[in-house]
Formats: sequence, structure tokens, C-alpha cells
Amino acid sequence: MIPEPVGDEAVYLFLDELAADGVITLNGVVKPYSRLIIRQKLEEAKGPLTPRQQKELDFWLNIYSDGEPDGKFKLLFSPASAYYRDSLFSVTVSPILGLTAGLTPNASEDWLTGVAQKKTITWKNGAKIYGNYRNWAFFAALQDNHQDPLLGSALYLTRERGGHIKNGTDFSEMTGGISYQWKWGDIAFLKDSPVWGSGYAGTNILSGRAPSFMHIRLHLKPVEWGEMTWIHGWLVSMVVDSTRSYWISNAYGTEYREHYRRKYIAANIFTFTPVDRLHISAGNSVIWSDSRITPYYLMPIFFYKSVDHGVNSGISNSNSQMFLDISSNNIRHLHLYGTLFIDELSTARFTTPDYNFFSWKGGFRAGNFSFLPNTWLTAECTFTYPLTFQHYVTVTTFENQGYNLGHWLRDNSRSWYFALDWRPVRAAGVRLWHERSERGPDYQSVGGSRLGLPYLGTIEWTNIATGMEMSYMITGGVQARASLTLRDVTGNRFWYPSHLYGRTTTLSGGVVWGF
Repeated sequence: MIPEPVGDEAVYLFLDELAADGVITLNGVVKPYSRLIIRQKLEEAKGPLTPRQQKELDFWLNIYSDGEPDGKFKLLFSPASAYYRDSLFSVTVSPILGLTAGLTPNASEDWLTGVAQKKTITWKNGAKIYGNYRNWAFFAALQDNHQDPLLGSALYLTRERGGHIKNGTDFSEMTGGISYQWKWGDIAFLKDSPVWGSGYAGTNILSGRAPSFMHIRLHLKPVEWGEMTWIHGWLVSMVVDSTRSYWISNAYGTEYREHYRRKYIAANIFTFTPVDRLHISAGNSVIWSDSRITPYYLMPIFFYKSVDHGVNSGISNSNSQMFLDISSNNIRHLHLYGTLFIDELSTARFTTPDYNFFSWKGGFRAGNFSFLPNTWLTAECTFTYPLTFQHYVTVTTFENQGYNLGHWLRDNSRSWYFALDWRPVRAAGVRLWHERSERGPDYQSVGGSRLGLPYLGTIEWTNIATGMEMSYMITGGVQARASLTLRDVTGNRFWYPSHLYGRTTTLSGGVVWGF
């Protein structure tokens, strides 16, 4: 289990393309994929391919192949890395570097400082290492990030990832883990950002936007028609525990040493394949806070809401969720998918005007037809009712480090996303896209009744954006990017970077080495 970051979009889209064309079978509800799974799926692609697909397949196979176990250190160009490999042990080291510069000539003035941030710059630097010894695998990656102005705040309604922000512009992140694999499963102890659910413009079970967290991951696939993934994770609550906090005094002065309340997540998802290329997934999760780990939530196959009613009988329950995902590649060149996230369900509300706390997503991606090769159309919509992903107990809300674990638009929101992709040559892409996103009042912040709240009764924030993106994978892990984005953002100024409010146009470009 050496995960390949979902930021490496090119290889994920290529596997998705092969699945839609009927060349491979792929269960895409749980990401990131491991490097082994990616290689196996590439080797599985034996069907008829277009000339461009064959070149791209050869390109990715060269990147994810094991190479010859000759016991020598080597420097590679594709992927750009250094590695050692013998019959028992392998290790690969590669840098993480990236620089993107942007210009927004008509940038809005910051409503606090009165300064218009017309120039933006983001960069990252670090390194990653991964390898294996027999059935054991390991990986570690350290990445420093700089965003000026900041794009990845926990309050912002964007897909930009963030973390513990330093100096208003910087954050760092350490990911890594160790795993053991056998014939029909693997278990890992890792710090990473799981992504659960289908979608091309963000998922609404686990989106991967929140900072990575430490978790145990168990994956089992004993039969071809069924598999399971389970995680148990340690989250950061950002809620101070006064019983564990204390004062310290020394030569440097007096300081109050704060500790956060402990916070955990347990989640499972089961995928069944009743017919070839149709994947039906169902699962559930629970967020809870206790002074120590509760063993009831260490059982991978439990329905946690029922367990929680027993564990917390007669007192406030923990925060539990359920979800369902259906993904179909049964019609060649067409991917149909839908996801339902259930934060709270009451059958009594089926016959009343009150709604349940749902977030649902649906969409399709079609393309690569013989009359229009190398072109895809994507259409996707997401609707999330008020207070979904929220909880009245702050420490058990569906968040890590203040970032929502679910959809990036949070609750009481809706979005429509359309994209036209053209991939003329190997590992290159051009995308035209349009997205309309809206969010209503944040009822959690004002309190009051949690039932009967109007869904999008008023529109508090709107972002209508159109853009064009171009990318080219120069070699493995090295990608050049350029984009042009037109936005019209109105509403709550706390929910989006201030320099991008109003009508703005942003031109940006850069190079990324490592994801």
C-alpha cells in the first residue's frame, strides 16, 4: 500500500478512460490507489487501444514498472527519481517541487487592508521516499507549501488544500506510512488523506481536502465480486480540553499549555459487483470524542450508529453517517455515477415537509467515441441540505483541523459542473469547464431549531466560474500547467479569497515536479 497522490490527475483520468472504454475493470470509489494497483490495471489493458492510448499506456507502464532487480543505484529521467532495487528490497527517492504564478489584473481590493492582490504565487518543496521489503512497504513525504495570497483557508469554499497556516501564507505537511500485503488484502498504518466517493469535481463522502490524518487502513478483497475498506483515524478537534490543559512557569515566563479534546473517526465501505463493471458501494462512519479509544469502533464490519446507541445509552450520541455510491461502466464510453451521503435519517420525515440531512451527487462522463476520439464531456451536480456535515457538539463535527471532511462546498449548498476535455497526445490535456456554486445561510453559526430549515431559502454566496486549463506531463511526475479563469463571486466575504471577489480574470502557469 504505497498510495499515489490523487493530485497526479493524469494517471487517474487515464485509468478512468480505460474503464469507460471497457478495456479494464476499475472500482474507483476509494482513493488514492496504490502504485501496485495502478501497475496491475495498466498491465490488464490488453484490449484494442487507439494509437494515442497505446503511447500513453507505454508511458505509464514505464513509470510504474519495477525495473530489473540488479542491486545497483540508478538515476532515472522518467520518472525523475533515484532508486535502488534487488530481489528483496527496493527504495526510490524523488523531489517535490512546484511553482505557479498568477496574474489577476482586475483583482478586488482586500476588504480589510484595501490592497488589491493582483499577483499571486504558490510554491511547494520537499521530497518523498518509498520502497518495500518482501511484502512490507513504506513511504514518507514532506512538503512545505506557500500560498500568497492564501487560497487554502478552512473557511474558504474552494478545493485548495490547507493545514496549520503559518505567517498567513505557509503550511507544511508530513505524510507516510508502513503496510503489509498478502494475496487478498493489505493493512497499513499511515498518515494520508483518503478520498471516498465518485466524482470529477469533488467527492462528498471523504473529499481529501482536509489535512491528512493518522489512521489504520484495512483493505480486503477475498473474492472478485466483493471488497471492503475500513479505517480508524485520529483527528485534530481544535477544541481545547480544559481538564488536560495547565499552566507552566520557568525562566522564559508563564504560559498556559493547551491540549485539544481527543477526536476519532471510524469508517467502512463495502463494494459489491453483481455484474461486470457495475460497482455498488455502501458504508458508514462515526465521529466520536472520548478520553481513550473505544474498542467498539475498532470492529471493521459494524454498523456504528447502532453501536453508538448502546455505548452512549441515555446520553448524547456521537456523530454517525451512512453513504451509498453506485458507479457504472456498463455502457461503453460512458461512466454513470451517483453518491448519497446521509448525516441523519428519520423515516418519520418521509411523510412531512421536513427533510433528512442528505448530500447527494450525480453525473456522467462520456467520450472517446470513434466519430470524436480523445474528447470527453462531463456533467455533474451536487446538492447538500442544511446542517449535513455539521453537528451541534463542536468536537464531533465532520471535520479535521477545522476543515470539512465532506464536500468542499459544505452544507446548504448546490453546484453544477460541466467540462469538455480533449487529450490530443500522450499525457497532455486541454479542458474547458464551467461551474456554478451556491451556498445558503450557515445555520450552525446562528443556532436555533435544527429542523424545518429552508434549503437555500436565501443565497448567501455565489461563484460562477468559467475556465480553460492546459497540462502536459513532460516525464513521470513532472507536469507543466497553464490556466485562464473568469469568475463572478458575490456574497459572504469570509467564504472566499478576498482578492478574487467580484468579476475577475486570472491567468496562471507553472511547473510541478512531484505530487
